[in-house]
Amino acid sequence: MPFLGWFYDHYFQVQTSGWENLPPQNKMLLVGSHNGGLAAPDMFMGLYAWCRQFGTERLLYGLMHPKVWQVAPEVATSAVRCGAVIAHPRMGMTALRQDATVLVYPGGGEDVFRPHALRNQIHFAGRKGFIKLALREKAPIVPVISSGAHDTLIVLTDIYDWVKQLHQLGMPWLLGLDPEVFPIYLGLPWGLGIGPLPNFPLPAKIKIHICPAIEFERYGRDAANDREYVDICYQQVKTAMQQQLDDLVTQ
Repeated sequence: MPFLGWFYDHYFQVQTSGWENLPPQNKMLLVGSHNGGLAAPDMFMGLYAWCRQFGTERLLYGLMHPKVWQVAPEVATSAVRCGAVIAHPRMGMTALRQDATVLVYPGGGEDVFRPHALRNQIHFAGRKGFIKLALREKAPIVPVISSGAHDTLIVLTDIYDWVKQLHQLGMPWLLGLDPEVFPIYLGLPWGLGIGPLPNFPLPAKIKIHICPAIEFERYGRDAANDREYVDICYQQVKTAMQQQLDDLVTQ
């Protein structure tokens, strides 16, 4: 906590707002938009702010990409000690049924490495599993937005489609894993980074805002299995988050 606190107060000078928007119950789905490459400073700063605000009184579990366990098991082990669980619907369901808060970043790698020109755009890559989870478990969605973190590295473009074509021609994936994204970015420590390499974030002021909770008209298994209704809820969440992010950037 002291280590993260120094980055929070001095390196990124984080401003976190919107605590009053959290529902009184702990059972909720926090939905965020990833920024800043694998370092994802807004995610770590947001987790620090949560711990500083609530200590250990409010359970929070973060859904983490399964490939972290394959690529960096030591990192995964450390993350588990801080509340990370493997990103799987059953994990989210179990946590919510224990009246815990669950944190998810639906956009994954495509979001965290989106081009710098799209830094102020909510990008979920069309993934709607979090909507189905919220509907099935009757959990409100609480969006968490941020600005500034995507300035800690400058993503120029994503050449994943080209690299995928090379793979189809016989080039093996590094470590045998499909990276799902292949950015070219400017940042530390590489100068020019090619591929989803770890990065050290450049200093940038970060603003984090917890938005008002979103509740839907229908919940339950039938609602979660209704594809059209899931699409409507997905667009509702995405639109609300984009409006809030536009306001935050303007401020």
